[in-house]
Amino acid sequence: MKSALIVVFLALGVVSCSKFAKVQKSNDYDYKLRMAEKYYVAKKYNYAKQLYEELFPLLKGQPQFEDLFYKFAYCNYYLRNYMEAENLFKQFVEVFPNSPRAEEMEYMRAYTYYRQSPKTPLDQTNTEKTIGLMQTFINTHPGSPRIKEATDIIDKCRLKLEDKAHLSAALYYNMGKYRAAAIAYTSLMNDFPDSQKSDEYKFQIIKSYYLFASNSVEDKKPARFEQVVTECNDFVDRFPESKLTKEVERYATLSRNNIKEISKVINNEQVKTSN
Repeated sequence: MKSALIVVFLALGVVSCSKFAKVQKSNDYDYKLRMAEKYYVAKKYNYAKQLYEELFPLLKGQPQFEDLFYKFAYCNYYLRNYMEAENLFKQFVEVFPNSPRAEEMEYMRAYTYYRQSPKTPLDQTNTEKTIGLMQTFINTHPGSPRIKEATDIIDKCRLKLEDKAHLSAALYYNMGKYRAAAIAYTSLMNDFPDSQKSDEYKFQIIKSYYLFASNSVEDKKPARFEQVVTECNDFVDRFPESKLTKEVERYATLSRNNIKEISKVINNEQVKTSN
């Protein structure tokens, strides 16, 4: 049964390709355009794209050209040729700046970058471009019905960038590079000041500086534990309602105790030296 179905599908495919080949060979451009429209409506974008591509230079400047350009761009988009689609959406706005479709094309240009935004650990250049273009769209078209969707996409992209920065900071921490981790978490907080995880990032800064101080040579420990205390005080001021406050206070106490112990050792050594 399965073999029979495969044969049927192959046969239909051959017939379809044969019919399309005849369309391609035709010198009747009106006929080709009508067939391109039929393929487009039927969502056979590969066939439609090939015909639109052939007709593109021939119909430039003609009344049909705007619609052809519009659908040619979308064929590439639906076929996931996002780089080509982005370029066509951009060109459409340049060629037809006063078209009722220009706003849609501007949005779709930004959206193609969003579709190319990769998984969090990978390079996020396309994510950053999405944010920039979506923000430009919002600024340029403040009354657009697409504003909410554009804003939602920006929020999702910023969250992805935040997650990537978080992964980088966590990697430093897990590798035992505590000073680098503290700096990375500080940058993370500065870059995403409205994050719902700000208190968690601040807590990671405290832990990182604490471990950095603990693993330092003796003469540098006091200043570095003082830095931990400063970070703890800043945490309490900024996040008085945080569920992490008790843990933060514990690190502050540990740091103060370490400073006292180190001071005692230093004083005892000074007394011995003077004697």
